[in-house]
Amino acid sequence: MRFDVITLFPELFAPLLASGVTRRAYTGGLVDVRLWNPRDHAEGNYRRVDDRPFGGGPGMVMLAEPLARCLAAIRADRGEAADTQAPVVLFSPIGEPLNHGAVERWSASAGAVLLCGRYEGIDQRFIDTHVDVQMSLGDFVLSGGEIAAMALLDAVARLQPGVLNDEGSHQLDSFNPALDGLLDCPHYTRPEEWAGQPVPPALMSGHHAQIERWRRDQRLSITARHRPDLIDAARKAGRLAPADEAVLAKLA
Repeated sequence: MRFDVITLFPELFAPLLASGVTRRAYTGGLVDVRLWNPRDHAEGNYRRVDDRPFGGGPGMVMLAEPLARCLAAIRADRGEAADTQAPVVLFSPIGEPLNHGAVERWSASAGAVLLCGRYEGIDQRFIDTHVDVQMSLGDFVLSGGEIAAMALLDAVARLQPGVLNDEGSHQLDSFNPALDGLLDCPHYTRPEEWAGQPVPPALMSGHHAQIERWRRDQRLSITARHRPDLIDAARKAGRLAPADEAVLAKLA
C-alpha cells in the first residue's frame, strides 16, 4: 500500500520511518510512504502557501492552489486513472474518530493521500473539491495534522504481516475483535517480586486455562472501570459469555 503525505514539515516524519519495530513496514515496502511539501508547488520567491482569511480574524489560511498543484503531482506520480484515485484524507476536528475499526480498514486498503493542515485551516474550496474523508484523533486541537497522520501510519504499519516479532501480537491489543473489543489486561515480567509487589499467583501457576481466565477477568474489570461503553458494545454484540457476566456482576 502507498500513503502520500502532504505536509509543510516532512522532516517530522523521519524518526517515525526509521525507528522502532514498525520501520520494517516502511523499509520493506509493505507501507510505502512518500512526503510532499506544498511549498514546492507554490509560486513566487517566497513560495507562499498561506494568506489572511476573508472576513478577518486571527491566523492564516492555507491556499488552495499550491495544495491543488501538489495533489496533481501526486496523482501523476501514482499514475492513477480517474476512477481509481486514492482517497484524500484530511485530519480535522470534524472528522470521524480514528479508532481500531478505522485502522483495520486502512490497513487492508491500497493506501491514501494524507493531507496535514496547518495554521487556522485550509481554504474550504479545496476541501469541498478534493477531500474524500475527514478523520480526528479526538476532541482536541493540534498545531497540524502531522501527528495524526503519523498515528495512522504507525497503527497501520503494525498490522502488516511480518512487522511485529510475533504475528499474533496485535490480536491481543486493546480494542481488537479477537478480545471482543475489550481493553488489554496487565502484564508482568521478572523479577517475581518487585518493590514488595508479587506477580499474581495465577500467572505463576503454569495452568493455561487458569491463566486465560485470569486475563479475561482482568480485561473485563479494567474495561468496565475505564470504558464501560466497550462493555455495552460487547454485550450488544453477544460477545460476553455467562462467566463474563458473572465477573461483571461482582463488580457492580
